[in-house]
Amino acid sequence: MNVVEPIKNKKDLQRIEARLALRNKRDLLMFELGINSGLRISDILKLNIKDVRSQTHIHLVEKKTKKVKRFPLNQKVKGLIQSFIEGRYDDEPLFKTKFNNRLDRFQAYKIVSKACKDVGIKQKIGTHSLRKTFGYHHYQQFKDLAILQRIFNHAQASTTLRYIGIDQEEIDKSYSSFVL
Repeated sequence: MNVVEPIKNKKDLQRIEARLALRNKRDLLMFELGINSGLRISDILKLNIKDVRSQTHIHLVEKKTKKVKRFPLNQKVKGLIQSFIEGRYDDEPLFKTKFNNRLDRFQAYKIVSKACKDVGIKQKIGTHSLRKTFGYHHYQQFKDLAILQRIFNHAQASTTLRYIGIDQEEIDKSYSSFVL
C-alpha cells in the first residue's frame, strides 16, 4: 500500500472544492465529508441516505476497527447533505454511480486523485488523504493531540503525529532552524 499525504495548504483545499463543485454534488459531498469527519473512505461509502437525513450526528460502526463512532456534522456538511439527498429514498446508498450502484473505493480514489491533479497538486494523494487532511488541520487548529488520538483510535500519540505528517514536519523545521 502506498503512503499518502494530507493536503496541508488550505488554498489547495479551496481549489479542490471549487473544482468538485463544478463537477457534481456527489463528488463534492464525498470530499467534504472526508475532510470534515476524519472517516475512512470505506465508512463514508457504506453510508445510506437514512444515515444522514435530518441528522445532527452520524452514528456508525467502523468497518476496520468494529468500534462504534458518533460525531456531529458541521453546518457546511449538513447543507451539502440536505441539497444532495433531496428527493431520494432512505434505503439508497448515499454515494451511487450513474448506474445506481454503490460507489466503490477505486472510483472514489479516481475522483479525489483527478480533482487534486486538476488543480496542480503533485504530492502523493489517495482517498486516505481525506482522513489525514482532517487530522492535520484539526491538529493545527486545536493543538490537542489527545483528542485527535481518540478520534482516530490510535494507541500512541506518536502514531497520530506521524500519521498526519507532523513528526517529519517538526523534524525538518528543527533542522532548518539549527545552526552551529
